[in-house]
Amino acid sequence: MHKARRFAWMLTSFPILSPVAWAQRDSNPAAGCALCGSLMFIPIIIIALDIAMLVWVARDAKARGMDSAVIWMILVMFTSVLGLILYIFSRPQGNLIQCPSCHNQRLQASAKCPHCGNA
Repeated sequence: MHKARRFAWMLTSFPILSPVAWAQRDSNPAAGCALCGSLMFIPIIIIALDIAMLVWVARDAKARGMDSAVIWMILVMFTSVLGLILYIFSRPQGNLIQCPSCHNQRLQASAKCPHCGNA
């Protein structure tokens, strides 16, 4: 029982461990509820940014004519920003231009458009 009381004291004493206790220091229960509600949005924002990175990597790899776009997407999905940095440094370098046939982006140095196959 002594360990349980000490753990409960730690949770309510250290604001970093218990944001609700930190917000309720002013004895305002609504402030504690608002803080918990706002903390729920952090994982949603992180997931949205991860999805945006995956979409960008897929489109960029396709535009650069890379066959391993799915592998890079999986790497970025599991390693997040580190995988994105690795992708940026290992992708084919060059300017992206608009294809005159399909109007998608392709590497200027590529002989054919990876989207439509025209020159």
